[in-house]
Order: sequence, then structure tokens, then C-alpha cells
Amino acid sequence: MRFISESSEERIPCYRVLDDDGQPFPDSSFVKVSEGVAIKMYNDMVTLQTMDTIFYEAQRQGRISFYLTTSGEEAINIASAAAIKNDDFVVPQYREPGVLLWRGFSMQEFANQCFGNKADYGKGRQMPIHYGSNKYNYFTVSSTIATQLPHAVGAAYALKMDRKDACAVTYFGDGGTSEGDFHAALNFSAVTEAPVIFICRNNGWAISTPISDQFRSDGAVVKGRAYGVRSIRVDGNDALAIYSAVHAAREMAIGEGRPILIEALTYRVGHHTTSDDSTKYRPVDEIEWWRTTQDPVTRFRKWIESNGWWNGDIESELRSSVRKQILHALQEAEKAEKPPISDLFTDVYDVSPSNLREQEHSLRETIKKHPQDYPSNVPI
Repeated sequence: MRFISESSEERIPCYRVLDDDGQPFPDSSFVKVSEGVAIKMYNDMVTLQTMDTIFYEAQRQGRISFYLTTSGEEAINIASAAAIKNDDFVVPQYREPGVLLWRGFSMQEFANQCFGNKADYGKGRQMPIHYGSNKYNYFTVSSTIATQLPHAVGAAYALKMDRKDACAVTYFGDGGTSEGDFHAALNFSAVTEAPVIFICRNNGWAISTPISDQFRSDGAVVKGRAYGVRSIRVDGNDALAIYSAVHAAREMAIGEGRPILIEALTYRVGHHTTSDDSTKYRPVDEIEWWRTTQDPVTRFRKWIESNGWWNGDIESELRSSVRKQILHALQEAEKAEKPPISDLFTDVYDVSPSNLREQEHSLRETIKKHPQDYPSNVPI
């Protein structure tokens, strides 16, 4: 009689390409990245970092109601986006705006969504950072944890049935692995042999819950084997490692018709959201160590500099230009008109039912009676 051990004696290794100084490890194996792709990756990482800083400050100034940053996780965003194709479906959690940025979503489009103005594709119905784009095959964000995972499997299965040369890619945090949807999705994907890539951003914290309270297993990567899903653990702060792992995962997912689980080890440098103060539950020194010594943007910059593709003058010009673009987009979005009241009652029914028509009429009458209690820039 022999019981299977609750854990293996050795931890699953972590795939890395670049050391902390941005230099490749000896004999490291990785997918080659051209100068053009590498420069775009770095540009987008800097843009994402700058956008987060400015939008976060805008929320603190009371100009938008909510925001969350990707601080410390820029490499996972941009490098994974660079490794997949635009035909691939992206089913995000909420900390992956860099994927949209890579695909061409503009600063103005990001700002319009956060301000919920008339140009917002969600017509002002969503909270800030709930981005979505039909054009870029990016499913609209939903903050409910892990509910997107079974959806991603279904989308991947549809791609398989239609014989498309594409896969679905879905993202989630370490906290998502404690949800039933995570386990259902992995099992569903394995049984249907769906071409889906699960990318777990294991950033150490599910809001204030540390990974030590999240699971007793060796991280998330070992959970794949239990469901028959091929898996790999990657340094999430190493852009080349993420790019190589996702590139290989896509080839396997589509070519072999199988799901892949990637656990990207990283650290959430910022607060969970603007509603959180992470210094209440983790040491400031810990946050600062990750911010200064393990920054994925700095690490990747050192690599492109060592290749002769980057220098300080280009860096200064980029950061100045990006900041101006983002500030301009913010100002334009802020002064834009809001969606009309009628948009609150459309896009669900082909013909609006009587109860909705009554509610709309009642709202309009209330606004007329109490105009001082309603924003003046919302068309009635």
C-alpha cells in the first residue's frame, strides 16, 4: 500500500533567460527576438508604466473613480502579447491592459473608457479599467474572479471546431486558483483538448491574502498535471522568458490541440487597486526591494542596451513623448460629453419592454425636477 505524497521533494524549476542585470544566463535557450520587436516591447512597457502612473494620479485627484496598475507585471503583459497573434482570443482578468496596448488600442481609447464618456465602447456602463475591444479580439474585463476561465475554454473549443489557426489566451492571478471556475476550466480544457493558454500571474498577493494562505501546493504550476494539462513555471519579470514560453505554448496549443498552463512568478508592486493600501498588510521594505531590484522594465532595457539597440537619449525622448500623449488623451477624455441617458436602457432587448420604458420616463422626470443633483454634461 502506497499513498501518493502531498508534495514532491523538489520544487518545480523556474524557466529564466535573463539574470537580474539583464544578461542571458550561459547556455540559456530562448526564442530569438528581432531588434524591431524588442524595441516595440520596450516602448510598450514604458508606455504602460507611464500610463499607470498618470491614470493613478488622476484617480487620486478625483478625476476618475477607480484605477489599478500593472506595476511590476509589465513583462507578463507585453511579452505575452508579443508572442501571440492578433487572431488569438484574449480573455483577460483585469491587470492585462498591456495586451490591448500591444495590439493597437490607443491612449485615447484607454482614457475614454476610464472616464466613461460618449466615445467609450462600453457607453459608460462599466467601471474604469473594464476595457474591451471587438477589433482586437479582447473580451471585456469582468472583475469577478476566475469567471473568465471557462469562457476562454469555450472560445478555444469554438476555434478548434472551426479549424482556425488560433488559440485562446486567458489570464488570472494566484487567487483565481482557489475558485471553482479555475478547476472546472482546466478539466474542461483537457477533456476537450482545447487550444487554450492559461497564464497565471502569481504575484504573491490576492489583495491582502499572501500565497502562503492561498495554497499548500508548490504554486499553481503543479495543478496542471492533476488535470492532464502540460505546464511550465516562468520568471514573470523576465520578458524574454515570458516571450519564449508563450511562443512555445501557442505552437503546442494549436499544433497539438492541447491546453497549456503557464505560472509566471512576479510581484504586485502597486496596491491592489486605488481602494487598497497594501502597506497595511505587507512591509514597505519588501515592496521597495521588488520595485528597485526586480523591475522587469529595467531588466529588459539593460538587455536591449547591451545589444546596442538603445541608449539614454532615446530613453529620455520616449518618456517625454509618451507622457505628453497620455496627458493629452486624459484631457480630451475628461472634457468629452457623457453618453446619453437613453444608453442606460438599450442593447439588451430588441424592443424595450414596458417596465424599462417606465423607468426611463421616471428617470427623465426626476432629472427635470432635480437638475442640481445630476451631472450637467449627461445629455437627456
